[in-house]
Amino acid sequence: MKYLVKFFVVTFLLLICTHSIAEIKIVVVDMSYVLNNSKAGAGAQDFLKKSFTDNQKKFADQEKALKKEENDLLEKKNILSKEEYSKKTDALRKKVIDYQSTRRASLDKIAAQRAESRSTLLKKISPILDSYMKENNVSLVFDKKELLGGRPELDITEVIIKKLDKELPSLNLK
Repeated sequence: MKYLVKFFVVTFLLLICTHSIAEIKIVVVDMSYVLNNSKAGAGAQDFLKKSFTDNQKKFADQEKALKKEENDLLEKKNILSKEEYSKKTDALRKKVIDYQSTRRASLDKIAAQRAESRSTLLKKISPILDSYMKENNVSLVFDKKELLGGRPELDITEVIIKKLDKELPSLNLK
């Protein structure tokens, strides 16, 4: 008799738990896709790629000029006096150090802009997700990269992109 009562209690609890879980609505968002393909995200990426390639080209030209200057100095090593040669090598080292610091500062600036734009996008996406959850009675939102599988109709990525494009058409990076 004890086992029969325990069996019914456990079965009853399982039914209640199953029923409460069945009412949870879960959706999926591909956050990397939203960040990369929204108007603001794509614009920010294009701007950052363009500034990176422009900087790379500028720094490659500077590097070529420094190497040429170094080669010229090495060719004149025997012609110049030791004092004059050491002055010119010190000046060249200073130019190289300035070049490296400028290049590092430029890359850091681009990285900071990237992080700032990502942060801005995530801050704008959060209230959009909250409003979507309230409107559609959604209990949980998962990032698609964290899931192993799911039905395609649970993916709300495109809806979120459309709402984000209306709310934030551009990030205005400079």
